[in-house]
Amino acid sequence: MHGLCLSIRAYTLEPIPGSSLFLHGKVPWEVALLFSRIGARPELTGKWMLSIHNGSMSPIARADSQDVVRRIIWIQAVTIGWMTIEAIFALGASWRAHSPALLAFGGDSAIELLSAVVVYWRFRSKRSGEQTEQLAARITGLFLFALAAYVVLVAALALVGHREVRPSFLGIAVLTVAAVVMPLLAQQKRRLSATTASAALRADAVESALCGYLSIIALAGLIANAFWGITWADPVAALCLIPLVAREGWEALKGRPCDCC
Repeated sequence: MHGLCLSIRAYTLEPIPGSSLFLHGKVPWEVALLFSRIGARPELTGKWMLSIHNGSMSPIARADSQDVVRRIIWIQAVTIGWMTIEAIFALGASWRAHSPALLAFGGDSAIELLSAVVVYWRFRSKRSGEQTEQLAARITGLFLFALAAYVVLVAALALVGHREVRPSFLGIAVLTVAAVVMPLLAQQKRRLSATTASAALRADAVESALCGYLSIIALAGLIANAFWGITWADPVAALCLIPLVAREGWEALKGRPCDCC
């Protein structure tokens, strides 16, 4: 180990006493995943300590790493497919029922679809980089703020009686499925993000969890309107979603996931 210096792209491994190495610099997901399979562990100093016993990665470890990447690509493909269906049906139901709650939920789903596509591209293509990820996060944040402002306007018009909110059983069905599916997807993404140390995947896991919370709040408003005729419950539920959507947008603009989920 003495005198060994191994370079991976712009990241350098420097020897320390014993059989361990320190990795300097920000760790990309590819490197973190590689090291996690051969004994690396994060230190409080922000470096990575790595124990090396030989100069190559075993075939089993390589196969295991490839399996993790395949699982991430698969879970993101499922997310993209479901978020597309969710956004289309929620926004369609919102238009038919004049529902501010469904508008907020469907709009958030459509915007979060961008995040899922970026993470999928990040792991699918080695040419995508951190700058692409940060740009997409900022665009997502701006769209979320625009959505929040529009939903406030629509909800206010519904509350003062300018728009009649109708019951939407299609919306109830979509929100019920989302309340079950999104937490499960978030759980799988959190596990995989811990393995790869990917900030993009961790942020997407938070957004999936947040989508689950949004669906529950919106569902409460739609059920109250559909079964008990409380028409103001729908726009009030929409207004309850605004702080969560706004916080999600703020954290996206700052380039890091919120810790609210």
